[in-house]
Amino acid sequence: MPSSSSADGVLLVDKPAGVTSHDVVARVRRQLGPGVKVGHAGTLDPFATGLLLVLVGRATRVQRFLMALPKRYEVVARLGWTSTTGDPEGEVAPGRMPPEPLVLPTGRMRQRPPAYSAVKVGGRRAYALARAGQAVELPEREVEVRAFEALWREGDRAAFAIECSSGTYVRSLIADLHDAYCLELRRTRIGPFAVAGTERRLGLDEALAFLPAVELAGEPAGRAAHGVAVPGRAGGVVRLRDTDGLIALAEPRADGTLKPIVGFRG
Repeated sequence: MPSSSSADGVLLVDKPAGVTSHDVVARVRRQLGPGVKVGHAGTLDPFATGLLLVLVGRATRVQRFLMALPKRYEVVARLGWTSTTGDPEGEVAPGRMPPEPLVLPTGRMRQRPPAYSAVKVGGRRAYALARAGQAVELPEREVEVRAFEALWREGDRAAFAIECSSGTYVRSLIADLHDAYCLELRRTRIGPFAVAGTERRLGLDEALAFLPAVELAGEPAGRAAHGVAVPGRAGGVVRLRDTDGLIALAEPRADGTLKPIVGFRG
């Protein structure tokens, strides 16, 4: 049975359709046994497929940094139809065919998450309230669509590649074509991580390699391991390392120090 320290890392899972993100986490938890923390960095809808980052051991401490990474999706839309949920699981009805050319705006925009989403409202998931017949209207949030590319078109089906910020709801983007909904949705990339079709495991330091590293030795390394700030400057969050590997994540302070905010030695 692996210990938490030996299991630390990130699993790159290609989630199939019909399986929830929670199902994947539960499967990994069963495999690793009790005492090992397991989580994920960004849910996928049950009908969706593609990359799910499963966090194991101390990797659960850096969830927010992985969730903040940009995403890339490939989506097949059904045009001229609407769905109450924005996907095949809702009530589908004929609508009007979107005007040509099929385009979506890029850049920063305000977006309202769909009622059938995992956003919590008063401690309950929005989709649970919507399925119970309660009216759900979620507050808008700012998102960024960096790229929107048409891949192919066949009749009332069209495929697109979308690169967007964390927190963007692709179902809402497709619904904005008027009228359309997501028939298939696949997440192909999260930050530097690409879906590979097979499950891969990355060690914690390797998984965080998108953050710059600051090498320490001697007394500064020991201080950082105890959460004490060390001299140094950076443009953002960095990895603090020594010859034994990852010590902590740290953020720069105005006084010219790097303050550990997530530790890995305790």
